[in-house]
Formats: sequence, structure tokens, C-alpha cells
Amino acid sequence: MPRRKGAPEVNAGSMADIAFLLLIFFLVTTTIETDAGLDRMLPPIEPPDTDVVIRQKNIFTVNINKNGQLLVEDGLMDLKDLREAAMAFLENNADGSCTFCKGKKDPSSSDNPTKAIISLKNDRETKYSTYITVQNELVGAYNDLRNREAQRLYGQDFTTMESDYLNPETPSSVKDELKDKVKRIQDMFPQKLSEAETSTN
Repeated sequence: MPRRKGAPEVNAGSMADIAFLLLIFFLVTTTIETDAGLDRMLPPIEPPDTDVVIRQKNIFTVNINKNGQLLVEDGLMDLKDLREAAMAFLENNADGSCTFCKGKKDPSSSDNPTKAIISLKNDRETKYSTYITVQNELVGAYNDLRNREAQRLYGQDFTTMESDYLNPETPSSVKDELKDKVKRIQDMFPQKLSEAETSTN
């Protein structure tokens, strides 16, 4: 009786090579999404020569409670009114030293833009989306004032000038031209946005 043949063996020698090639393919072609954080540049550490005394009237306090309500200068305020209130505070010009400000010169409000500070504080249970929206409105107040002055002096928005200045693809000659303009507008309305420690209440 003839001997029965077994099933033919499959040559698996190249399977490891194929798996390795597939692994390399997926590593090369796969993109990993990363969460984008807030675009904030911290100022350099410069110890003050003297102790700075900040008057309470030069601080614009904004508190967000756990329900997303805004308490601005000890009074409830709608989010839609926050930017205008912040702008009025920043360019109040109580001491009359700001030649370009259009504020009401209220003696109980900020002296001038260089002394004005916005203090933002939130509750630990505040929604992140609410916090970001409020912060965007406050930064928007600075940008609106800066855009106004940039239009008056240079005929273009500050946000566009700053974006071009910070863009690594912008030619050096253009950056050199923008540097002094951007700094001048920033000095007119310095962004002093203080984020106080979160509250547990």
C-alpha cells in the first residue's frame, strides 16, 4: 500500500519581512494629533529695582463662578459687555498722561494704559470653555485698542503686523521693518493680564 503524503508545508520565511515592512509603512504614514495649548509668551525675568505699589483702582477684577457667571468689579455682567468694559478701563486715562486715549477720565478708574491691570480669577468648577471664552474677550479688548492705534499710525491692524512679525517664513527685511512698529503699539497698550489662583468656593 502506498505511503500517504502529508499536507504540503507553507513557506513562512518571508512573513517576518512583510510584517516588518508593514510596521515601517504605518510608522511613516501615520500622523499623531497633538493638543494645541494657549499661545502665550511669558515675559523675561527682570527683578524690579524698587517695590511697585499698585493702586486698587488700577486693577480690573473679573471673577468667574462655577455656574459660568461673571462678577466684574463686584457686579454681575453679561459676557457680551465684558470686552467694552475692559476697553473703557484700559484707556480711562484718569491722570491725563495718555495722549491717544479716548477714555472718560473717571478718577475712580485706571490712571493710564501702562498702569492698568486686568485680574482674572475662576472657580475650580468653572467650565474650561467658559474660562477660554472670557480670556478671549479680555485679550480681544487689548487687540481692539491696539488695532485702532495701528490703523491710525500705520494703516493696518496690529494683529496682522504681529502675525507677520512672528511668522518664521517672513523675510528678515520685513521683520526688521515690523519690529519697531509692533513694539511701539505693544508699549502703548501693554498686555497686563493677571490670572489669579483659582478659588475653591
